[in-house]
Amino acid sequence: MTDISSVASTTAAAPAAAGTGLHNAAATTSAPSNTMDSQMFLKLLVTQLKNQDPSSPMDTNQMISQTTQLSMMQELTTLAGTSSSGYDLQMKTSAAALVGQRVSYTDSTGATVAGTATAVSFAGTTPTVTIGGTSVPLDSISGVAAAATASTAPIA
Repeated sequence: MTDISSVASTTAAAPAAAGTGLHNAAATTSAPSNTMDSQMFLKLLVTQLKNQDPSSPMDTNQMISQTTQLSMMQELTTLAGTSSSGYDLQMKTSAAALVGQRVSYTDSTGATVAGTATAVSFAGTTPTVTIGGTSVPLDSISGVAAAATASTAPIA
């Protein structure tokens, strides 16, 4: 089996190799990456297969294990993206639910400020809630209470 350093040098030159169906689309060179993504994993597996000793081929159990690891990595990447999307949606829903509520937050001087949330903005990475004309990040809000409503007499 080939060690990682020789595989890395082989994969860097691999796109220039002609006649291999896997590398024809990769005519441009890319900057080296320090992350292990599915492309790097697949390149390592292909390089291992290309450079294996014909008298002692790669163990099929090992190849199945590596293919399974690739599949698991892709699924975990998808799950992480889905989880992040769910978290973003939850923050937006929570921020929108604050409109009309009496909320409190700590300002830059350390004083607790309270007011009614009048608007929400989703422009940044964290939703901001407008309280008394001041935009406050959602994660800075420290308390929520039902807004005081004027009592009305029942209509007879």
